[in-house]
Amino acid sequence: RPATPPPVSDFKGVNWADPRDNFADDAVVPSGLSTSDGYATSYAKSKAIIGGFSKLGANTVRLPVNPSSVNGPFWKSYRGAIDAATAKGFKVILGYWEADNAKDGKIDDQASWDRMWARITSAYAGNSKVYFEPMNEPFGYTAQEWTDVAAKWVSRHRFIPRDRILIGGYKYSEDVKPVCADPRLKGTRLALHNYGFWHTDWTSVDQWKADFKARIGDCASRTILDEFGASMTTGLDYNGPAGSSNEIAYIQAATDTIRELGLGSVYWPGLRNGDTYSLTTLHGTGTNLSLTVNNRSGLDRLHHAWKQ
Repeated sequence: RPATPPPVSDFKGVNWADPRDNFADDAVVPSGLSTSDGYATSYAKSKAIIGGFSKLGANTVRLPVNPSSVNGPFWKSYRGAIDAATAKGFKVILGYWEADNAKDGKIDDQASWDRMWARITSAYAGNSKVYFEPMNEPFGYTAQEWTDVAAKWVSRHRFIPRDRILIGGYKYSEDVKPVCADPRLKGTRLALHNYGFWHTDWTSVDQWKADFKARIGDCASRTILDEFGASMTTGLDYNGPAGSSNEIAYIQAATDTIRELGLGSVYWPGLRNGDTYSLTTLHGTGTNLSLTVNNRSGLDRLHHAWKQ
């Protein structure tokens, strides 16, 4: 018998992102990796970076994929990152990002997307640590169109256990209720996004908590908040009173809600070079890499969310 699937609360993670925000027409390459590296170098670099994430208390990493990175020559090398993470015991969420030239919230090219997922799932269907997110922020579709796309993906990949599939919420993955309600998607996990910059005038923790709960409805047991984040390089104290800071109110509400409802959570980003939201900064050269924490109070709030 297969092991009981982990509850969503066991997903304590960070995103590892391309400096370009994962929207790329060419291969998407997480910060610190390179298309010129072979498998062994990618594995060694990733082992160091995943080790840094582990020291944060994380056990999950969300990585971007696109057709250029999977259907092209980079895939052989990129698998080193996935393999290094699962070897460390991490859960790995592989999510599809559309290219930067359309950004219309729809799948760029159906045939290459299908080919990408066939290649990914044939490689990792047998690895229970790997999870699949058919699309990041499908905002170009109506709720009905998106659930149709998602249901077709689930049906096509019926050999993947449903608890290893994350279906993004409606629009910017911002509302999981329509996806949660679709019987065709029963048993899948739900991916939720919510950001403080969506309501810059909200400085009430309670207002933010109500907003999170409205996006989740009664679907908390299936929901992984796989993007949430705020400024980590500007010296904000996330342990202090929110005062007039919408970012402090938002992070406190997010981490309280994760803890209270037992949500899964994947901070955006654990590492992305040049991103003020990045929880860490990357140091070193070659495969001798390490991470330093940009905001200790931000990490404290993640530990609160993760009950650490």
